[in-house]
Amino acid sequence: MAKQIKRLMNIDPWQVSSTKIEKEDRRLQESLTSIGNGYMGMRGNFSETYSGDHHQGLYIAGVWYPDKTRVGWWKNGYPDYFGKAINAINFAQAQIFIDDEEVDLYTSNVSDFNLSLDMQKGLLSYTYVFKGVRISAERFMSLATKELAVFAFMFESVDGSSHKARVLSTIDGDVHNEDANYDEQFWNILLRDNEKTGSTLAAQTIENPFGVPQFTVLAQQSYVGNFKLAKQHTTDKSVTDQLEADVKADSPITLEKRVIVTTSRDYEGLDAIAEAAKAISERIQKQNYSELYTEQSEAWAKRWDIADVEIEGSDEAQQGIRFNLFQLFSTYYGEDERLNIGPKGFTGEKYGGATYWDTEAYAVPLYLSLADPQVTLNLLKYRRKQLDGAHHNAKQQGLKGALYPMVTFDGIECHNEWEITFEELHRNGAIAYAIYNYTNYTGNTDYLAHEGLEVLVEIARFWADRVHFSARSSKYMIYGITGPNEYENNVNNNWYTNTLAAWVLEYTTQALVEHPRPDLGVDASELARWRDIIDRMYYPTDEERGIFVQHDGFMDKDLKPVSELDPEKDLPLNQKWSWDKILRSPYIKQADVLQGIYLFGNRYTIEQKRKNFNFYEPLTVHESSLSPSIHSILAAELGMAEKAVEMYERTARLDLDNYNNDTKDGLHITSMTGSWLAIVQGFAQMKTWDGKLSFAPFLPEGWRKYSFRINYRGRLLQIEVADTTQIKLLSGEPLTITLHGQALELKVEK
Repeated sequence: MAKQIKRLMNIDPWQVSSTKIEKEDRRLQESLTSIGNGYMGMRGNFSETYSGDHHQGLYIAGVWYPDKTRVGWWKNGYPDYFGKAINAINFAQAQIFIDDEEVDLYTSNVSDFNLSLDMQKGLLSYTYVFKGVRISAERFMSLATKELAVFAFMFESVDGSSHKARVLSTIDGDVHNEDANYDEQFWNILLRDNEKTGSTLAAQTIENPFGVPQFTVLAQQSYVGNFKLAKQHTTDKSVTDQLEADVKADSPITLEKRVIVTTSRDYEGLDAIAEAAKAISERIQKQNYSELYTEQSEAWAKRWDIADVEIEGSDEAQQGIRFNLFQLFSTYYGEDERLNIGPKGFTGEKYGGATYWDTEAYAVPLYLSLADPQVTLNLLKYRRKQLDGAHHNAKQQGLKGALYPMVTFDGIECHNEWEITFEELHRNGAIAYAIYNYTNYTGNTDYLAHEGLEVLVEIARFWADRVHFSARSSKYMIYGITGPNEYENNVNNNWYTNTLAAWVLEYTTQALVEHPRPDLGVDASELARWRDIIDRMYYPTDEERGIFVQHDGFMDKDLKPVSELDPEKDLPLNQKWSWDKILRSPYIKQADVLQGIYLFGNRYTIEQKRKNFNFYEPLTVHESSLSPSIHSILAAELGMAEKAVEMYERTARLDLDNYNNDTKDGLHITSMTGSWLAIVQGFAQMKTWDGKLSFAPFLPEGWRKYSFRINYRGRLLQIEVADTTQIKLLSGEPLTITLHGQALELKVEK
C-alpha cells in the first residue's frame, strides 16, 4: 500500500537541503542534517539559540554510561544495567547578538533561510538574514584531524548600515539525556579554564556501581577571524568567551570557532588529556580555514571514489543511497577496533547507542566491499576482545560457552527488555556468520584459524547446551526464544534460529578439521554430540504449502495479509495497536524465515525461495528498518522487479521520507547498509558462494544506468548496468567471474 510522503528536504543528488526552519518537525530536520567523523558527531542543531522544541545531541564514540535497569519484576539472568550513549558536553553553542538583540531561530524574525548538508564534502551550512545582517554558518567534523570540530560564521550587512555583532561561545556541561531513567545528569565538571586564546571545560561521567570505567571528556575552543575576545566568564557547569566585532557595509567579517575534543579513551589522566588538546590546537592554528576545508573535501573524495553508487534516471534513488553511505561513513570507518556501529550513530540516544547484531548481519557485507579488509577485521576483533563478556552472559543463564549480547558496549549484555530482545539468541549465530563471511569473501583463512575458531567453538558450545532433545520426536529443539520478528516473543522452534544454530555447529566442525586446534579442547565426544544435533535438528515446515514455518504454532494464527489492514487505523502497528494485539497477530516486523533464506541462499532452490517469499512478504509490515533490504534482494533474485524496487526505495529513503514515523529520534544507521545491499546484492545479484564471484544484473524501470565499485580479494572492480552490463577490473590480478551464468575472465585494460 502506498505511503503518503511528506518530504521536509529537497531532492538533490549530493545535497540535503531546505529553505524552511521546520518548527513543527525540527527534531526530524535535526536528524536529517547530522554530521560526524567516526570519533564524534552531532545532530543538526543550531549553534544559535533555538527556544522551540528540539533535541540537542552531541556524542563521542565509545563514551557511555551504565544506567539503572528499570523492570517491574526482576528475574534471574537479567542484565544489571542498561548501557547508553550519553549526550556529551555541548561545545557547539554560539549565541549571536546583532545590535544587542539575540538571534532566536524559533521566535526571531529571520528571512532568506537556507539549510544544506553537502554529502560530497561532509559540510553542514545554513544562512539567514536578521536585522539587516546576513549570517552564514558552516560546520564540519574533520576527517583529517578526528579531534577537531569547526564552526565557521560570516556576517555581512545587507541593508547598507553598520551593526555591532556579539557572539557568546560556550562549552556547556549542563546537558541531559532524553532517555535518562530518573532525569539524572551524567557529568561532573572537573576543569573550567580561561586563556587568552579561548576557554576549556573538562567533565567526567558520574560514578556507577557496576565497575564500568568513568570517562573524561575535554573540549577546548579557540578562534580565528575578525572578532576580538572581549570577556570570559564561567558558571558551575560552563565556560563562555564573548567575542565582538563591527559589521560594516560592504565588508563581510568572519569568526571560526575551532574545538578540540580529547578523552580518557586515548589519554590517561586529566593532565595528559589537556596536553594532547593543547598540542592539537597549536598544530591546527597554523592552518587557515581553506586548508582545513580542503583536507576535509579530499578525505571525503577518497571515500567516495570507491563507495559512490551512481544512478541515472532517479534523483530520489541517487540521493537516498548517497545519504545512507554518507551517514554510515560519518559513523564508522574502521580506524579504531575498540569501536562498533551504533544503530543511531551520532544522531540520537534511542536503542542506547550500543552494538547490535545489525553490524554482523548487515554492515559487514558492505564494509567488505567498500573498505580495506582491515575494517571488517577490526569488527571481528571487536567481538573477539569481548569473548570474556560473552562467557559471562552465558553463565548468567546457566549455560556453557559464549552468548554474545543483544546490546553492548563492552561485551556484557546491557539491554533491559527480556522477551522482546534478550531472547533473540539468533544474534549469537550472526557473530559466527560474520567470520564465515569475511573468510569466504577475502579468501583469507588466518583469522578463522586463530581468533575466529576461539569464538566459533565457544558459540557452538552455547548452542549445544541451549538445545534440548525431544524423546517423543527424536529431534533437537530450541524453546523460549524470539526470532528476528520481534512481534512474536518467547516462541518455540523458530526456524531461522534452529537453522542458524545447526549451521554454527557444522561450520565450526568443518573449520576444526581444516585448522586443527587441540588447545581448544574439543574432543571426539563433543564433536559427536555436535554431529548428532546437526543431523537431528527440528525444522518446522508446512509440506502442503512448501514453506518453512516461522515457529511452532504460527500456522494456527489468523493469516490475513497486511493489505486487509486499514492504513489509517492500523499502521504502523507499533503505534496503533496494543502489544498484546500485536503478539496475537500473524504480522511480521521484519524478515525472519526470509532472513535465513538470504544468509544461506545457496542451500535452497528458486522454487523454495519463491514459495516462502510469496507466503511471508504479504504478512510483513516492514516496521523494522532492517526489513526492506532483505526483501528487495530476494525479490530481485525471483524476478519480481517491481517489488524489488519498491523495497529499495523504502530502505534507501527510510529516513529521508520518515517511513516509520520515528526518524525524529535519530537515523537508522546500521540499516542504511540496506540500500547498498539492495542495489549490489539485489539489482546486480552479486553473489560470492564458495568464494566464486557472480553477477546477474537487471536495470530498474525508469533508471537509465547505475554503476558501483567493489573491492574483492585484492582487486578493484567497476560494474556498470545499463542496456548492457560492463564489468571492468581496475586493479589487481586477473579474475574469472560469472555474468548471467557465463564465465568471464577479467584483466586490467592497458
